[in-house]
Amino acid sequence: MRTERTEFTNAKGEKLAALIDLPLGKPVAFVLFAHCFTCGKDNLAAKRISERLAISGIGVLRFDFTGLGMSEGEFANTHFSSNVEDLVAAADHLRRAYGAPAILIGHSLGGAAILAAAHRISDARAVVTIAAPYDPAHVTGLFKEQVQTIREHGEVEVQLAGRPFRIKREFLDDVAEKKLEECVKNLRKALLIFHSPTDNIVGIENASRIFTTAKHPKSFVSLAGADHLLSQKSDAVYVANMIAAWVERYLDQPAAPADTLETGTVLVRETGGGKFQQEISSGPHRFLADEPVKVGGLDSGPGPYDLLLAALGACTSMTLRLYADNKKLPLERVSVRLAHNKIHAEDCLNCETKEGLIDRIDRNINLEGALSAEQRKRLLEIADKCPVHRTLESEIEIRTSERPV
Repeated sequence: MRTERTEFTNAKGEKLAALIDLPLGKPVAFVLFAHCFTCGKDNLAAKRISERLAISGIGVLRFDFTGLGMSEGEFANTHFSSNVEDLVAAADHLRRAYGAPAILIGHSLGGAAILAAAHRISDARAVVTIAAPYDPAHVTGLFKEQVQTIREHGEVEVQLAGRPFRIKREFLDDVAEKKLEECVKNLRKALLIFHSPTDNIVGIENASRIFTTAKHPKSFVSLAGADHLLSQKSDAVYVANMIAAWVERYLDQPAAPADTLETGTVLVRETGGGKFQQEISSGPHRFLADEPVKVGGLDSGPGPYDLLLAALGACTSMTLRLYADNKKLPLERVSVRLAHNKIHAEDCLNCETKEGLIDRIDRNINLEGALSAEQRKRLLEIADKCPVHRTLESEIEIRTSERPV
């Protein structure tokens, strides 16, 4: 995937900063993403979901609402209705500059705003909400101790997620007036609802009300164990993967990159994200490779040597499974732990090289099951016969040439 900076103007003529995450091939669809209240386009959940969708072949536009992040305007002058207007302006920009938004995604209050804006974005065929409130006024619970003061004084500075924001009486009046029931009931788009039953910011009952009010097609996915902001990377990745799979039913073509490779060929390309991040394509499969943060990477995927060890470990386990099944051995499960190190050649008794450093891979195999000592010994011997093991120990010719991929 690659990320591009862009900007557009809202209804008041203010410039709003945006990012669009794009697959390396032609996008199969475009998403408009609305972030959570007072968050921003660089919020971790928004970033992780968008990047993962891009790897799945879907382009995603995420932006800072008015007065947030790098966007112009004053946050104190914004409210729920202005957020909806910003979303409509973002959809117009996405349509003009890249392609019509087929999918609308909103997180928390952004989910409520997406539901309110959906009827004005006719291109969209699917809507996704993540931890969204059924009533926009729910957001005032984040600063409920100051609500009366805001009404009395007209404007008060409140602390939200450790940052100061000015909230005006107009904001309270606006969210109090906005009801989503008719928007949800007349959505006329496929709806996917994500919510955690342990969300302590927006309770699960909000998802129940959205789901009950909406008409089919509608789906609900429980994010058991996730927090409101999806701060765990695994939760955000799970959401993105579920969206990519679910939305295929509502797109003209499946959400997968167009450049599927023939079996046996692997394509590795720079994504433009970070210093080292690479997109690896193998047949219909896509995943990232990277380096740890301490050496300048983003730690968004395994490193090259991690992948090498993974190849050996997977091949070892597969080979042992085939052998055990063929011989009807009571092997229940195989686990392989591997580590790569550089050692002095003189410390290797069985190596032909006697000077300098050599590579050593330590492979520890755990065999579960009621196996005899003889069977265990034989399985360890078979491990050395796995094809990747043999490749690594044999003479290898690597031919390098320059040509378009």
